Amino acid sequence: MGKISNGIERALLTRPVPTGTSALRFLMRSEKGSTRKVARLLGVSQRTVQRWVTKRPGARRTPGPLQVRAIEEAVLARWQPRIRARRRAQAEAEAEGFVFHTRARFGFAAPVGSSDDPRVRWITQDLPGEVAQELFAARDAGAGEQQQTVILARALGHSYFREWGRRAHEPASSSERVRVFSVVRL
Repeated sequence: MGKISNGIERALLTRPVPTGTSALRFLMRSEKGSTRKVARLLGVSQRTVQRWVTKRPGARRTPGPLQVRAIEEAVLARWQPRIRARRRAQAEAEAEGFVFHTRARFGFAAPVGSSDDPRVRWITQDLPGEVAQELFAARDAGAGEQQQTVILARALGHSYFREWGRRAHEPASSSERVRVFSVVRL
C-alpha cells in the first residue's frame, strides 16, 4: 500500500485497527469463536489457530511474520465496515467533499535565495466530492500510487492555483515547477 492508500484508509476509520494479539481476538469474535473458520480465513490449520489462542502457557505459540500479515489484512478487511461506508459516502457527496493535506514544492526557476525560489509548503485544501469519487474509483480499480498522485495533483491545481476557473486561467508555464510529494493526510 502506498502513502495515498494509507491516508485514505486512515480517513475512513474512527478507531485504530487492532494489531498483535488483539487482532487475533477480534477475528475470533467476528467468526463467533470458531477456530475452524479463522483457520480457513488465514490459510492455516485449525490446530495452528488453537495453538495461537490457547490459554495454557506451555502450549501457546505466536504467529510467524507471514501469518501476522495475513491476520492484519483479514482484520483490516473486517474492521468498521458500516463506518467506512458512511465516511466514504460523505466524502463522495458533492456538498461534503474532503480535506486534503499535503506538502508541495512550487515556485519559479530562479536563483537560490530569491523569493521565487521553489520551496516546500504545507497545503490544506478542501476538495469536492467528485475528486473523492474519482480517487475511490481509481483505488478500487487497482490504480497505483502514481495514478492516484496524478488525480490529486490535478485537483489541487484546479482548486488551489486556479480556484476552479476564477483565476490563473492559463496552465502553468514550463518554468513553473509544481510537484506534489507523497505525504498525504485525508
